[in-house]
Amino acid sequence: MANTNTLSLRSILEKENILIGSNYLDWYRKLTIVLRHERKIYVLEDEPLKEPAPGASEDDQSYYSQYLEDALDVQCIMLSSMSPELQRQHENMSARKIDQHLRELFQESARVERYETSRALCRTMLVEGNPVGPHVLKMIRYIERLESLGSKLDQDLAVDLVLSSLPPSFS
Repeated sequence: MANTNTLSLRSILEKENILIGSNYLDWYRKLTIVLRHERKIYVLEDEPLKEPAPGASEDDQSYYSQYLEDALDVQCIMLSSMSPELQRQHENMSARKIDQHLRELFQESARVERYETSRALCRTMLVEGNPVGPHVLKMIRYIERLESLGSKLDQDLAVDLVLSSLPPSFS
């Protein structure tokens, strides 16, 4: 039963391959969901394990072997969900190196997306007579998108932005 769950979660990565610059952040979010579910996110988040010394305990050697297997799984999951061009560029890299290289490649697009989302959030105003509910949901989507891009807003600031987008007659 666990394999079925794993395969179905991995399928979220198959639906949309990486496209140069256009969907890296969405792909990475999906990748982390899959890796968390499979308990392998540590391969990218924690410091890489060093090979145990020749006289190391059997537990240390076993743990290191498991780490190598998990790192290979992560590498294959990442590569299998990329466009063929990106696969060729990264096929001889470890999962950690792939992660680092992709971050460098797509850092500029993330910065631009943060700017554009912040700009849209700050410029959004409720037109008098329009319903408040859809407007507030739109603002929440902008705030959540900024958070997913690594720009977490203070709760007070987020509330102030929403309130300032409402017409004076609303209050």
